[in-house]
Amino acid sequence: MTITRAPAGSLSAARRDPSAGAPRRILGLVVLLFLLTVTVSASLAVGANDVPVAQVWRGFWTPDTSEASVIVWTLRVPRTVVGIAVGAALGVAGAVIQALTRNPLADPGILGVNAGAGFAVTLGVGFFGLSGITGYVWFAFAGATIATVLVYLIGSATRGTASPVTLVLAGVALGAVLNGFSTFLTLINPETFRSIRNWGLGSIARTSFDDTLVVAPLLGVGLLIAVAVSGSLNSIALGDDLAVSLGTKVVRTRILGVVAVTLLAGGATALTGGIAFVGLMVPHIVRWFVGPDQRWIIVYSALVGPVLILASDVLGRVIARPGEIEVGILTAVIGAPALIALVRRRKASGL
Repeated sequence: MTITRAPAGSLSAARRDPSAGAPRRILGLVVLLFLLTVTVSASLAVGANDVPVAQVWRGFWTPDTSEASVIVWTLRVPRTVVGIAVGAALGVAGAVIQALTRNPLADPGILGVNAGAGFAVTLGVGFFGLSGITGYVWFAFAGATIATVLVYLIGSATRGTASPVTLVLAGVALGAVLNGFSTFLTLINPETFRSIRNWGLGSIARTSFDDTLVVAPLLGVGLLIAVAVSGSLNSIALGDDLAVSLGTKVVRTRILGVVAVTLLAGGATALTGGIAFVGLMVPHIVRWFVGPDQRWIIVYSALVGPVLILASDVLGRVIARPGEIEVGILTAVIGAPALIALVRRRKASGL
């Protein structure tokens, strides 16, 4: 019996060993960087306006008053930057929340982040007359933050600490309540809330550089926190009791993780509205290649998220010319069948 158990234990240890498969993971990073370069180039070169690629590149490298240069720098560059920032934020937020709750079907919305942001924007439009993305940003982020804090307080009310199960239940319940109130308000006066319909669909086309710069520090801090707790998330994935025995400060890690998710998902939602399936699907795709090590998952998610967002955005511009389809709609259309295929693979769906 001892002889047969040793290889199994060795395989289990290798599966958790951060150095296992490092060359393959590094090669994967190179491939992802190449794909990101391709999607960024496509985002700059392709649009509803049929501008020749040569003029696009000339306008990009030598800005002037030509039509191509104006289109590139006022329309395509800002939305490309937003796509990179929001994709990385949603991908990493999804990876962190799945690790915290030990639930492979969790996404940032499970903590009520999206519902809180949407409810706050609805209140802002209805009672304060907000009419543009500049006003939405701070209301959305404040709503996401308050909702997340409420979820954590509700989840920790009975035992003094929030467990993965109570966090999920509190997030789902609060999200349902806030979504219900938002729908109720919009139905009372549809004309007043017409302006937030497109925002709710999820778009990277209407956000300016100034709005992105406002939210960028929040996203940067969220990414740094996520990287900082990634090692502890490996222990939490084994269960709280075992994590404590390994010296992990579970409560601190969980609080920092929730803060990271709030900053990342709240900031991204404030900029673009609700973009579905990115936070849910990206970590699944990443785990398929890198395994269960959260440090690699977070790094990969920060690259896969932008690739998915930018590819969906470019596709939306191409298939609906001269108009375009919002990126939030396409990520849902692409994400649903892709996620179904992935979760059917045991290796991809497990934490």
